[in-house]
Parts: sequence; C-alpha cells; structure tokens
Amino acid sequence: MTTNKSQQCSVKSRSHACAGLVFCLCAALLISGCAARKPTPVSWRGAGLSKPVVPATVTAPKPRPLPDESVDPVPELQLELPPPPPLLAVHTAPARPRVAPAPAAENTAERPEAPVIAPQMSDAEAAAARQQMTSSITEAKKNLARSQGKKLNANQSDLAAKIKQFIGDAQSASREGDWTRARSLATKAQVLSEELASSL
Repeated sequence: MTTNKSQQCSVKSRSHACAGLVFCLCAALLISGCAARKPTPVSWRGAGLSKPVVPATVTAPKPRPLPDESVDPVPELQLELPPPPPLLAVHTAPARPRVAPAPAAENTAERPEAPVIAPQMSDAEAAAARQQMTSSITEAKKNLARSQGKKLNANQSDLAAKIKQFIGDAQSASREGDWTRARSLATKAQVLSEELASSL
C-alpha cells in the first residue's frame, strides 16, 4: 500500500486537531470545577425583613444541696494590708518664718561725690561752648514762651516738658563746668523748641 504524502499530512493534521480539541475540553472541565460542589448564591433581597430565630433556653436543674456534714467548709481569708501612701506628700510641720536680714551698719563717713569726667578743653573752646549753650538756651526759652497761655495738645505738652528738662540739665552741667554736655543739652532743647513753635 502506497500512500502519497498529501494523505499522510492530512491524517497527521486531523490527529493533531482532535488531540487539541480533547485537551481544550479537559481544561475547560477542570477550570469549571465540579457541579455538585458549587454553592448556591445567597439572596440578600429579604434579609432585612427576616427575624432571627432565638433558640429556646434550657435551664439546668438546680443541684440538691448536700447535707451540712459532707460540705467541706471553705475558710474565710482576710487580707490585712496597710493603707496605701498618699499620692502627694503632706508636710505637717509649719513653714519656717522668713527673717529679714539685719541692716548693715551704716558708715558715718560720707562718701565723696563721683568725679565728673569731662574732656579737656582749651579756654577758647570752653568760651565758644559757653556762648553756644547760652544762645541755644535763650532761643529755647523764647520759643517756649510763645506756647505760654495757649491750649496745648498731649504731644505739644510733652515737648514742652522735655524742653524744660533739657534746659535745666544744661544749666546744671554748666555749673559743674561740663561745657560739652551743657552745649549738647542746650542744642537739644533748642531743636525741640523749634518743633514746638512750628506746631503752634
């Protein structure tokens, strides 16, 4: 028997196709699982309407009390514990009184005044500073006199008080011979007095 090659190829291709089909069917059967084991789907449609079933309670019969002779008495145990310590410590002793320190013995000798430190100025510089101080104080007093008798607001009355303070400090510095400080204070008084005069 001679078969040609085309017949052999068709037989082989048919056997391969049958084997593939059998394999696919077996795989589908394995994947789907057993039909008897499949759980039935639960319907939640009426779940809210159903009432739970409460099982009947069965009460056990009470045991009969044993006669007093056969009962082994249980000893009563009493624990004697000391009371717990308080959470906060309470001091029962009164607080110590505070005693003021004894006053220090005062020295009867008076202390000398602190020396004034002033830069050394030549006579010409001191005279120039004295003249500038005098002219600044004169100008400040003149501007301050303009505000006399007028109603001043809070800012203006504060300026007037500062001007008077600077004038007094400049005069005391001039009595001490500190012409540099006296000139500086008088200049401040003059500047503030000009500001006061411009605000009137």
